[in-house]
Amino acid sequence: MEYNDQMKNRIKRMEGQLRGVLKMMEEGKDCRDVVTQLSAVRSAVDRTVGVIVSSNLVECVIEAENTGSDKDEIIKEAVNLLVKSR
Repeated sequence: MEYNDQMKNRIKRMEGQLRGVLKMMEEGKDCRDVVTQLSAVRSAVDRTVGVIVSSNLVECVIEAENTGSDKDEIIKEAVNLLVKSR
């Protein structure tokens, strides 16, 4: 699978958010603010997992149509990836 710039930018944004959280912790910021930022990072990770799995699923289904492979199995695998990521 090819990871496009949009996906990579999402990861870079999360990296920046995590650096910000670490800085907040080092500065002794309020627990609620730190947890709020960590929750934002977790949401960003969840959304990114969804984007990556859905993009991969589209590619795999197209490939399955071209090769005659079992699309149902590919879809089950994608759903399992999503479930495992939670």
